[in-house]
Amino acid sequence: MPQRLVYFNGEFIPEREARISIFDCALMYGDMAFEMTRSFGQQPYRLREHLARLYASLRYAEIDCGLSPAQMEEATHQTVAHNLPALDGLDFQIMHDVTRGALPLYDTLVREGTRPIVTINVFPLVRHIGGMAAKYEEGAHFVITPQQSVPARYLDPKAKTRSRLHYKVAELQAAHMEKGVQALLTDEHGFITEGTGNNFFMVRQGEILTPKPRDILRGVSRGACLELAARLGLKTRQTDIEPYDLRQAEEAWFTSTTICMVPITRFNFQPVGDGKPGPLYRRLLAAWSAEVGLDIAAQARQYAELAKTWQP
Repeated sequence: MPQRLVYFNGEFIPEREARISIFDCALMYGDMAFEMTRSFGQQPYRLREHLARLYASLRYAEIDCGLSPAQMEEATHQTVAHNLPALDGLDFQIMHDVTRGALPLYDTLVREGTRPIVTINVFPLVRHIGGMAAKYEEGAHFVITPQQSVPARYLDPKAKTRSRLHYKVAELQAAHMEKGVQALLTDEHGFITEGTGNNFFMVRQGEILTPKPRDILRGVSRGACLELAARLGLKTRQTDIEPYDLRQAEEAWFTSTTICMVPITRFNFQPVGDGKPGPLYRRLLAAWSAEVGLDIAAQARQYAELAKTWQP
């Protein structure tokens, strides 16, 4: 079977050979911007929205990657085309990583020098979504962690960078509470912000609520969910939400690129609503599936079976 290739500063190299120096700013500082897009039917979903956010992150970090957004989009489509023979019909992630490059102090030790490095890789979503297949029906359990979100005045979470240690600390804290639970962060005032790489939604009195786009990553899937809700005529509001409010919720869910949306059926060891995926969640997931032309939850179940024997 053909091997997957990675776009690496204008060249296509085998995935296993794609390496960045230990002296790169990405390792020294977490100094890089990134995006992850996914495909449906092997077609990139909302690629331009992801690339728009990538370039906003690059402006925030003051990294000039040397490519215009149009050139980055073309490089992305080339990368996908190069890899389709190796993907065996599977849907995949598209990962853009842009690092500032090596620290000047080590310039002679790094073959790429100190210029920014742009990589684009594609990788089948078998493990990503297969591992979440059961959650579409049983739901996820979220807990509030001691680790809070970083306020935007310190490091703006709206820029998608690899400086994300607070996410990892929150995940570790959640894991200490109970195996399999997921972290839900709050801001310095105690309002719910986001999960570690996902956005939060809840329903109260038939209205869909989501945190204000303040100290959060403004997820592309978050935006897609809000758009779908508007098309269905559902009432939505971006507002401050306290953990107390979630205890009174009728239903809740989270969104992220790979899984689109998954219900939250437990919060801080108590059921959310009746402890089952709610009707608005089901309506939105059905609408999302219709938009992308496949049953999202069914694909996850299919990939869960495939994951038992699949080798990357």
